[in-house]
Amino acid sequence: MSLIGRTVSAQGLRVFEVAARHLSFTAAARELRSTQSAVSQQIRALEEQLGIPLFERIYRGVRLTEAGQALFTSVQDGFATIERTLDRLHRQHRHRRLNILTDFSFAAYWLLPRLPQFRHSHPDIDVRLTTQQGTLDWHDQDVDVALLFCNERMLVEAPRLFGEEVLPVCSPAFLERHGPIDSLARLAELPLMALFAEDQQPWLDWPEYFRQLADMDYAQPAELTFNNYTLLIQAVIAGQGIGLGWRGLIDDQLASGVLVGLEEMRLATPRGYGLIDVRPSETGSAKQALCHWLLEGVHRA
Repeated sequence: MSLIGRTVSAQGLRVFEVAARHLSFTAAARELRSTQSAVSQQIRALEEQLGIPLFERIYRGVRLTEAGQALFTSVQDGFATIERTLDRLHRQHRHRRLNILTDFSFAAYWLLPRLPQFRHSHPDIDVRLTTQQGTLDWHDQDVDVALLFCNERMLVEAPRLFGEEVLPVCSPAFLERHGPIDSLARLAELPLMALFAEDQQPWLDWPEYFRQLADMDYAQPAELTFNNYTLLIQAVIAGQGIGLGWRGLIDDQLASGVLVGLEEMRLATPRGYGLIDVRPSETGSAKQALCHWLLEGVHRA
């Protein structure tokens, strides 16, 4: 049976923690809005219950005994754990908040245009969106759900939002100036916009696109290279060249006519965007609502 409640009160431990932190019964009384004599009585009662002295009374103050120091360390750790748990429960059940990690492209072209629908349906859920470019590592971040471009192996466990399906895209004005673009050989002659890819980033680049689609070597330097897909698409819209367009990200631009896709040069791979539950052991209703909304949204699309 636990000593707490049977012989040692939780309140007594709280008074002890404050007194040990200040090394002063008077300062402890001020923090606890009590009196110095009441604090002294509770410390004495705790020492009697444990059968060991916790403080040494010295001139103008107190100091911890060896046993008192050991108890102080344990009590502080225990109260800190309780505080963290209470804070997590408070956030989960009162002010529900979701932390989402994704890349700039998915946030700008897919998530943000649709996020107002989720917020309208769930006004009690606060969403915090973190975007990064490059290889995204969620392990040391305060993240609940990660929406990431995944290789085939990762998609074995992560639900697929949509697969990788790419096609060359350009502006209508560019196509009018340089068309028709009816072969890969003609495509390779034109200015191509490239997305800079770090090591281990799985999305397609132009050399891999030509190799997979037609086993064709392409080693020309890109006309312009970007490390941000949204900037690349803006350059394509401005008529500066041709970019690789990912279906699911640039569907709205194709539908509106801002971009034209070369549909006959479409290429699909086993990769794609996946939904990663970063903390599967934490099954809050807010996270469940978001995951359901995401999967329903991509299926409707």
